[in-house]
Amino acid sequence: MITGNYPNLRLRRSRKNDWSRRLIQENSLSSSDFILPIFLIDGKNIRQPIKTMHDVFRYTIDKLGFVIDKAIKNKIPMVALFPYTKKSIKNELGSEALNYDNLVCRGIQYIKKRYKNEIGIMCDVALDPYTSHGHDGLLKSNYVLNDETVDVLVNQSLLQAQMGCDVIAPSDMMDGRIGKIRKALDKNDHQMVQILSYAVKYSSSFYGPFRDAVGSKKLLKGNKKNYQMDFRNSDESLREVSLDIKEGADMIMVKPGMPYLDIIKLIKDNFKIPVLAYQVSGEYTLLSNAIRKGDIDDGAIIESLMSFKRAGANAIVTYYADRVSSLLK
Repeated sequence: MITGNYPNLRLRRSRKNDWSRRLIQENSLSSSDFILPIFLIDGKNIRQPIKTMHDVFRYTIDKLGFVIDKAIKNKIPMVALFPYTKKSIKNELGSEALNYDNLVCRGIQYIKKRYKNEIGIMCDVALDPYTSHGHDGLLKSNYVLNDETVDVLVNQSLLQAQMGCDVIAPSDMMDGRIGKIRKALDKNDHQMVQILSYAVKYSSSFYGPFRDAVGSKKLLKGNKKNYQMDFRNSDESLREVSLDIKEGADMIMVKPGMPYLDIIKLIKDNFKIPVLAYQVSGEYTLLSNAIRKGDIDDGAIIESLMSFKRAGANAIVTYYADRVSSLLK
């Protein structure tokens, strides 16, 4: 409670100098707060621009060294791998997700062999990059089957853990998958592999550029509203998180980010668990395009990322991760 009044109390006194502003700041950002998404593509010696995401690229495995070297230099603690799967090897079952030689498996092996544990690896667990219909699970009569999908996700998780993935990140929104994945990991001597649950993933219009980046956008049949959350709901997020914590989640993801700052805060206030936010592709594109046009300056990047920290996020998945360190300086 404020006990003084103007002119004796002047809140601007503490804002006058830079040193004073730094002294009383409530939140801060560092490279340790960021996770860098990396898109993988088949081939050799390719760094392919993604048309819908300025300054974001797809990389062949042999080009990963450049990206990882930069991430380690900037003290980014973890990268997240996402595959651009060729249309010719996609099918209704997403079978490529269980291929020991798929892009993600080869990416994990490359990073672990070359960098050991210098940087963490997070891998998405969902079928949308691999299915011919663009959905995160097995589709029947335009409905994504839950239990049948979970069985596939368990095997996908085990494969990624076997390859050396540090953090399994189920983003599919199937009921009960965290418990079954945790049980399978523990049973197969992967007790130390973490689970980052996309417990709160909304059916959002902000995912378009990402779906283009992984090649599922034009294939998607219908929408994902029968499994992703309704953006009109907030109490439901507490139920989702509570269940996933009980099932063994180590961390929780909220996706998208800025339109859902209230959800980040709601979860952080109710559960003492690490909460991560995803500054998704649509958010990135809006900011990036406005900065390129000169409508806003690049200080908006830091401002947007700080909003996640202020809401209670422990870390942020952002396509700016490999560029933010220079802005922070």
